[in-house]
Amino acid sequence: MALVGYVRVSTTVQDGSLQHDALAKAGCTRFFEDKVSGIKSDRPGLNEATAYVRAGDELVVWKLDRLGRSLPHLIEVVNTLGRRGVGFKSLTEGVDTSTPNGRLVFHLFGALAEFERDLIRERTGAGLIAAAARGRKGGRKPVVTPEKLARAKLLIEDGFNVREAAGRVKVGKTALYAALADQKSQDP
Repeated sequence: MALVGYVRVSTTVQDGSLQHDALAKAGCTRFFEDKVSGIKSDRPGLNEATAYVRAGDELVVWKLDRLGRSLPHLIEVVNTLGRRGVGFKSLTEGVDTSTPNGRLVFHLFGALAEFERDLIRERTGAGLIAAAARGRKGGRKPVVTPEKLARAKLLIEDGFNVREAAGRVKVGKTALYAALADQKSQDP
């Protein structure tokens, strides 16, 4: 069984020596590192680490937030490792999926994350319904206002093509085409 350390720092200015020291003290003999923001999905070091570990190994991080972009991503990575027979350990939080207690704690995190996603979805839906009841519509405001559309139609009637008319009323030609098509579909 090998303990494999994964280190992530958010910027090139930051130093991962604190994490390296903690992982070495925990017994890690091999390290993989990324210098990338936590929200980035492309992490070559993490990809190398997950490709390197074998059944019976443990992937070790200093803190949970070093591994996952979000709790759902963290759970996905740990579950993928678990299916391959690879354990996961977070030193700061004391999570160790190679033990029954560690698996329980980790699954509780997963259940809480799912519960949180459901609550957010429910609140968002309720907010949209309430806004619609007050006459508000979500999304971006249309780029082609009724005034711009009327001016563009006059320009097109005077012989301008759609691209030229869009340039004159200062909207994109794609947006103008969409507005013209939308109005045409609404006209009887």
